[in-house]
Amino acid sequence: MKQHRIIGLLGLLLVFVLIVSGCAIGHASATATAPREKIVFWHEMTGPAADQLKKFATQFNASQKKYQIVPEFEGTYNEAVQKILQTHGTSASPAIFQSMDVSTSELYHAKVATPMQHFIDKDHYNMNQIAAVPRAFYSQGGKQISMPFNTSQPVLYYNASLLKRLGIKAPAKDPSYSDITAVAKQIQAKSKGKVNGMTVEEYGWLFEQFMANSNEHMANNENGRQGVPTAVNFDQPGAKKAMQWIQTNVKNKDIINFGSGSTAETNEMAAFLAGKLGIFMQSSADIGNLTSGMKDKLGICYFPHADGQKANGVSIGGASLWIGNDKSKSVQQGAWEFAKFLVNAKNQAIWEKITGYMAINKQAAKEPILKNLFAKQPMVAVPGEQLARTKPNTANSGIFMEDVVQERTLTQTAMQQVYNNGNIGKALKTATDSMNAAIKNNNKASGLTK
Repeated sequence: MKQHRIIGLLGLLLVFVLIVSGCAIGHASATATAPREKIVFWHEMTGPAADQLKKFATQFNASQKKYQIVPEFEGTYNEAVQKILQTHGTSASPAIFQSMDVSTSELYHAKVATPMQHFIDKDHYNMNQIAAVPRAFYSQGGKQISMPFNTSQPVLYYNASLLKRLGIKAPAKDPSYSDITAVAKQIQAKSKGKVNGMTVEEYGWLFEQFMANSNEHMANNENGRQGVPTAVNFDQPGAKKAMQWIQTNVKNKDIINFGSGSTAETNEMAAFLAGKLGIFMQSSADIGNLTSGMKDKLGICYFPHADGQKANGVSIGGASLWIGNDKSKSVQQGAWEFAKFLVNAKNQAIWEKITGYMAINKQAAKEPILKNLFAKQPMVAVPGEQLARTKPNTANSGIFMEDVVQERTLTQTAMQQVYNNGNIGKALKTATDSMNAAIKNNNKASGLTK
């Protein structure tokens, strides 16, 4: 009997062990197969930039087991902004999204995102590793509202090989208006008219940069940084000097007019690559296309400033990252982790090499991929140097205003009139009056003013 009891007890113990082991195995299996938190990421990148974003998502997903980033292309910047506003609060909205620079004020006032400062404070994240100008652009009231990401600045491109062949000295790294005119005149003369000296696209973004570099506020309340803008003024001394410089050069045929819009940019780029244009101004994000498509050596210098006036520094273009406030805390945390991943030094170095956008992480220049790039092509480092030397202030940190797109349309029209030898003061005043009427109506419609 005693022996039977022992065997029985041993049997029960074995059953118990198997049950416990089974539970443990089942728990481990459940833990191993626990579904990841899905983080939908909306972006507007195409070509190499889109491909690189997919790679970043794949790398991030492989680096941890908690989150699954799902990148989705949402069309142009303007299309994406409308989708963000329309889907907010629904299951169709993204957890993290990319949005263009000019929509910053609109998204901020629409209250569709959790301010990035919330995650920065919670995580004790060091934002000083991010370049100062992009930080300032996407901040309001001393708080970071979105994370800078794909960042560009306007620069001046010139054909270095062409200048050398013609025996022309390259422009200074930080040129004045007259410095550029002098080079353009020599290009025209020494090529016997076969190469156009320069062009300046009729582009509202460039108009903004002329004012920023002249330390002028386009909108009141210090470009909206000290309160909601209620008026603009395009008719200021710095803006007039820039437009006078353009108009004089057009009259003297040192500037060729390619018009405005995407066709103008395409045509000026084609002329430059074909050796038919010596100088043009455009985004630093074009470096990749220029270096890959150009047989001659590319030259780059800073955006020009008025004679006798120190450059105040230009603003930025591109887009930033936002985290939707209509998602759970865990999903928002996953979005934050991915945002940090995208702006770390290594990934920003890769981003600049692949896309031409400037690396915004200050440590990125120490990464081997950029060190090697700058050693082979020193001019590629110039836009980043322009960004680093700029001390942010309310004149060069962007315009925190609704309907910046409308402002750009109006200033573009003014530039067209300047090109056609119209009265500069009248063109700028007409654009100012039109924008102020729009601001009054838009602010009331948005509830920003009574």
